[in-house]
Amino acid sequence: MAYSQYNEEQTMLHVIRCCKEHKKDEFQGIIDELQPYDIAAIYRNLPEKHHPKFILMLEPKQIAVLIQELDIPLQVEMLQLLGVEKSSSIMNLMEKDDLADLLNGLSEERIAQFLSAMKKEESQYIQDLMSYPPDSAGGLMTNRFVSIYYSYTVREAVEKLKAYAEIAESINYLYVLNEAKQLVGVVSYRDLLLAEMNDLISAIMYERVISVPVDMDQEDVARTIQRYDFISVPVVDNQNHLLGIITVDDIIDVVIREANEDIEKLSASGKSIDFDTSAWTSSMRRLPWLILLLLIGLISGNIISMFDGTLEKVVALAFFMPMIAGMTGNTGTQSLAIVVRGLAHNDIDFRTILRLVFREFLVGLIIGITCGTLIAILGILWQNNAILGLVVGSSLFVTIIIGTLAGTMIPLLLYRLKIDPAVASGPLITTLNDIFSLTVYFTLATIFISHLL
Repeated sequence: MAYSQYNEEQTMLHVIRCCKEHKKDEFQGIIDELQPYDIAAIYRNLPEKHHPKFILMLEPKQIAVLIQELDIPLQVEMLQLLGVEKSSSIMNLMEKDDLADLLNGLSEERIAQFLSAMKKEESQYIQDLMSYPPDSAGGLMTNRFVSIYYSYTVREAVEKLKAYAEIAESINYLYVLNEAKQLVGVVSYRDLLLAEMNDLISAIMYERVISVPVDMDQEDVARTIQRYDFISVPVVDNQNHLLGIITVDDIIDVVIREANEDIEKLSASGKSIDFDTSAWTSSMRRLPWLILLLLIGLISGNIISMFDGTLEKVVALAFFMPMIAGMTGNTGTQSLAIVVRGLAHNDIDFRTILRLVFREFLVGLIIGITCGTLIAILGILWQNNAILGLVVGSSLFVTIIIGTLAGTMIPLLLYRLKIDPAVASGPLITTLNDIFSLTVYFTLATIFISHLL
């Protein structure tokens, strides 16, 4: 249910009134019409004094869904309001991958309390999940799927699907196992609808199953789902035993999270900084990079001082300095963004690297000729000096090519060295290109100084 800001406020007032007057049926009528995200938004915006009453008006399954939509501070608050015993019963209803993420943010003592109060089977599965790295397939998977044996008939498969549909996170696929509980096939919901009730699963299943190992990195899992357009993908161990599944909604979260991390690195802001980060914390996370860039930037100042004689003789050169440095940094940052994005979505080999470098060289050549010619003409018309136009235009031509190649090759070099290429941040590329561009610009100006006077 989508609603405007005015309707949201009205819904909030309606919820508060129901909580105050203990009108649970009316309250449930409101909640039933809302999506989990909208319920979480209401809970976040409710005055804190109404939180306990709000939770008491919810059904256990609704609480389990709500808690998965909240951030960690509100999750912890809700667990405290519910108490260990009730929280543990709610945890039995939660998606296990979301629950593992929640527990990982608590103290060991609190984790032990909750796990001991949960169902033994659910508790053991959560402990297994928490043993995997959070950014691996094992850390993302859930056990809420439907599996069947290859000896089943379609009728038996449908009966099991009906029995488990309420608790399964996805019923689009049924995963087929042999006696050793190894993954041997997959059957879609559509396959079951089109088959005869007495058909054997072994006769209609797809045997070529695409699965991911439990230790696969989450980015590689995302690539697999993107490559095959899956709604979910099974997770197996090294003996091909089915351990869980990863659904596309979890992968969307991974993609957004990884994209945010890359943006943070590209902007040299380090760890996550959001609207709620304090000024002190934000400053401390930015300062290391900025101090490093400041020190590197001193080299640019030193280059200018080395050519101060040239600058004093031809003051017009100063007018073009920001343009030369800025264009070089801009083209380098554009190439950097393209390369980092490409590395996140493609398998890179030496041939691909050569093709990419050559392509970006041609791009730099075309942009350099276009912009260099344009600025040369402007320089000639402005100062009525063909040599000045030649110096400025040639400098821009050369530095754009250098900037494009730097923005391409630095992240590729880091990738080959097994370093996250996103650390080749935009400010770093820009600072290095300032040094390259000013060196080229003043060197050419010095060479032609006699013609510029």
